[in-house]
Amino acid sequence: MIHRRILADLEAWKRKKDRRPLILRGARQVGKTTVVEEFGKTFDTFLHLNLEKRRDADLFEYTDDPRELIDEIHIHLNKVKREGTVLLFIDEIQNSPKAIAVLRYFYEEIPEVYVIAAGSLLESLVDVHVSFPVGRVEYMAMRPCSFLEFLNGIGQEFDAEVIRNRKVKSVHERIMKYFRQYMILGGMPAVIRKYAENNDILAPQSVYESLITSYRDDSEKYAKNDMQRFLLSHILTSGWAEVAETIAFEGFAGSNYKSREMSEAFRTLERAMLLELVYPVVESRPPVLANMKRRPKLIWLDVGLVNFQAGIREELLSTSDVMDMWRGRVGEQVVGQELLAYSHNVLSKRYFWARDRKESAAEVDFVIQHRGMVVPIEVKTGHNRKLKSLHAFMEQVSHRIAVRVWNQPLSFDSVKTPGGKDFMLINLPFYYLSQLGAIIDEVQESLVG
Repeated sequence: MIHRRILADLEAWKRKKDRRPLILRGARQVGKTTVVEEFGKTFDTFLHLNLEKRRDADLFEYTDDPRELIDEIHIHLNKVKREGTVLLFIDEIQNSPKAIAVLRYFYEEIPEVYVIAAGSLLESLVDVHVSFPVGRVEYMAMRPCSFLEFLNGIGQEFDAEVIRNRKVKSVHERIMKYFRQYMILGGMPAVIRKYAENNDILAPQSVYESLITSYRDDSEKYAKNDMQRFLLSHILTSGWAEVAETIAFEGFAGSNYKSREMSEAFRTLERAMLLELVYPVVESRPPVLANMKRRPKLIWLDVGLVNFQAGIREELLSTSDVMDMWRGRVGEQVVGQELLAYSHNVLSKRYFWARDRKESAAEVDFVIQHRGMVVPIEVKTGHNRKLKSLHAFMEQVSHRIAVRVWNQPLSFDSVKTPGGKDFMLINLPFYYLSQLGAIIDEVQESLVG
């Protein structure tokens, strides 16, 4: 099994005194069921229901008394009731509104029972077709594997630890080789396992096909009408080519669809956590707030799915410079993916910066809020003089830290903007995105010191 970082967050949830039933959100096949089954091994009793099975779902038709229900579940699963901790995992919970309703009673009447719920269609239904008991549940997001989890999955945990300790200097090329593999394959657990079995980047072909088919089949289930079904199908067929691009809803990907109907279809897929509409911020001071009137950038769930749908995996195999991949858009997609991979907060969002001046366009690929600073991140190689938009951003902020993600080793440059502002540019190799916060802290401390 791939060791997933979210297990630490689940352990923290388990220790909480005010713990509530947990709704685990995430797209299909990101590993929700597998990770909960692994987590279940830490309990004295693990009860697993799959509400796609009629007999499991029918349990919630008989009673809404949680104590009686727990007794019935033990009997149904041939489990002897015993002393100790109990984890109840309700998978595919969207199939039973009564199961959703009973969550509040677990919280109110038997808080000693740990409850996790998940579902492959759950994400598209939350806040739309089903209503979870407000204030009586909590949420956690699960996403595709990060690069560190990818290394664990292919048997390279030693190098994952090298990255965590930031001792990469002598093995930069080796770890960049693995990162190029990650950029081609992506972070879907089934893909990683298939690659680890065969050591062949093209081996997961059938896995990608199955994933894409399942996403299209799911869209049939949560489309409100025939028109939205067509819209969702269009996005899931043609939208992958628009990765890391600023998009317009009107006529998206050569269609004749109107802005309003297309934007609604995108929101549906965003709720399903298949993609994110990344909006710009125009301010350079915290808090980071998106300007929803501007055009968003499209970032998909997973870079491997993007490459598969674009039919360019073989082409990427012969590319030595990751920034040559698809005119740099693969690099931007994978950076966006890594920025989100280490957070399990369902509210975590990504942003980019766009100067709010029509006469002079400037954009920075991503910005993050860190300890009161809004830090710009550019995904580029080359000399510092090419980072014009980053320079424009730095002239607006009071702090002195910026980040350029590239394929070279970690380094630091003292840079002066055309307007005379001095700042420190962190040249961050792709594989250190997991260490970004710690590196920023160290640079900030050195600048203050």
